[in-house]
Amino acid sequence: MKTSQCIDGKPRIAMFQGSFDPFTRGHESIVRRALPLFDEIVIAVVSNIAKKPFMSLDNRLEFIKQVFAGEPRVRVVASDGLTVDMAREVGATCLLRGVRMIQDFENEMHMAEINRRLGGIETVLLYTLPEYSHFSSTIVRELYNYHQDVSDYLPAGAPVELLGK
Repeated sequence: MKTSQCIDGKPRIAMFQGSFDPFTRGHESIVRRALPLFDEIVIAVVSNIAKKPFMSLDNRLEFIKQVFAGEPRVRVVASDGLTVDMAREVGATCLLRGVRMIQDFENEMHMAEINRRLGGIETVLLYTLPEYSHFSSTIVRELYNYHQDVSDYLPAGAPVELLGK
């Protein structure tokens, strides 16, 4: 794998962390658009025990791995604990986040400052493309629970059979 080195000689690794319950076209777009900026993107799937998951952690991991099966620069891992600790564990040089609307920006700005203070890690924000700005995992779950077709919200070729399991 050819890498473009940072000033300090380390590969540029971004960590994109979230519950991804499920992973949408909006999430996929952020990762694919960020690939030219980084040598590797680690998608860290959070097991949030405070929420009742729609998909099991194993199914979320498998779902995302299948979406990026042909892309060797994307790695998918399970994550728990503090974001900065996970970033250190995977060798991330920055955090990658997507922003859909102004409310997202305000929240991400606060989280970026906390992560910078706790772990000395910077955050890169990419704005969601307009065609995906109304997408959310919450909407996909809601539509799916009402037996609606959610294929327009999911990455092309995504393993839909893993939803809701």
